[in-house]
Amino acid sequence: MLKGKFITFEGPEGAGKTTVLELLMVELQQSGIEAIFTREPGGISISEKIREVILNKEHTEMDSRTEALLYAAARRQHLVEKVIPSINKGKTVFCDRFIDSSLAYQGYARGLGIDEVLSINEFAINGFMPDLTFYFKIDPEKGLKRIAKSEEREKNRLDLEDLSFHKKVQEGYEKVITRFKKRIIVIDAEKPIEEVVSDVRDALKVHFEF
Repeated sequence: MLKGKFITFEGPEGAGKTTVLELLMVELQQSGIEAIFTREPGGISISEKIREVILNKEHTEMDSRTEALLYAAARRQHLVEKVIPSINKGKTVFCDRFIDSSLAYQGYARGLGIDEVLSINEFAINGFMPDLTFYFKIDPEKGLKRIAKSEEREKNRLDLEDLSFHKKVQEGYEKVITRFKKRIIVIDAEKPIEEVVSDVRDALKVHFEF
């Protein structure tokens, strides 16, 4: 039963996970399922302010460890203020990014170490992990091309990174998927958006029988 669950969406830049989430939320609400959509970093006032600091294109001098710590701080506040209270009320929370992003981006692509960044985040989340995670797989070059074509999408500091960084992010996610393979479902994000939404919907039905 899809009630009181925590489901996260992960993927590199331009994978389309946010669009899929928005379309899926409309379907769930029409079906009478009590679900909310949120994002990281952000989702609540404090974490949105931290987001502004992390993703500001002018903050190119930001140290990688500082970046990792800021993400963890935003994550903690988001959890205790919004995610956990919502789940305790029986709502299902769909979150655009969570701990796996930190492991792939800061842990692997930034070279801080997946275990090291996991340790930081274990302190922040205090054992609270997703019930299920969808990873939207797309070739980094295709993802970046999508971003370049989109006038509506937020352009942030991570978008300024070169292709080699985004390829490392993909490699990082592959390592994370191997590590948490029981929790993570890989979705082909290069398919048409309608098919991607359908694949996610089908996987939800298998896991939660809604």
